[in-house]
Amino acid sequence: MPTISILIPTLNEETSLPETLARAQAIPEVSEIILGDGGSTDGTCDIARDAGARVVQSPCGRGTQLRAAADVATGNVVLLLHADTWLPPHAGVAAIELLGRPNMIAGAFWRRFTEGAPLLMRGARLKSWLLLHSLGYVYGDQAIFLTRTTLERIGGVPDVPLMEDVILCERLREKGRIGLANASATTSWRKFEKLGVLNTYLLMARVLSAYRRGVPPEKLRELYYS
Repeated sequence: MPTISILIPTLNEETSLPETLARAQAIPEVSEIILGDGGSTDGTCDIARDAGARVVQSPCGRGTQLRAAADVATGNVVLLLHADTWLPPHAGVAAIELLGRPNMIAGAFWRRFTEGAPLLMRGARLKSWLLLHSLGYVYGDQAIFLTRTTLERIGGVPDVPLMEDVILCERLREKGRIGLANASATTSWRKFEKLGVLNTYLLMARVLSAYRRGVPPEKLRELYYS
């Protein structure tokens, strides 16, 4: 049975991390959890080490941090997990089954939000399908997974501060198919609280549009977090 390395980019995630780690550790196929930490100043790293996870320090930037974690991963499959996203116990079986299908080079999980999400955020499962089949992308908080061999073939996790999920999907589509596994990832809707749902979706659309116009990743990060 293939083994799975879970890679988590972190920066001051002491509130979200314990539940995420506990759920990840309940997946039998998971052989290791590695944090690519971007300089946390809270208890994130201590929580991870106490839970048996490995911590790798890295310059801040989601893609950069994931790349640092991937460089030391030993599992047959690598799974890129956000610190506020929960996986079900059967996620490992679902991921391995999907990767065993013909020409299936990578995958992600169906997306749903934690309890209490506004009405405007309903239908996340349908949006997951539409995003993949209309644009060829999956969101990073859907927990993208692929074999370690495939990741090496495409040059590793993109060393960028933002949009690593989009760039990764573009590289993967040149090699094969991306699919949705028979399991759902539950992700926090906290990122929508500050600006509101509509404004957050508009911001995401602006960042994606800017990326397609060739705006450098560092500028995209400034736009996203400004």
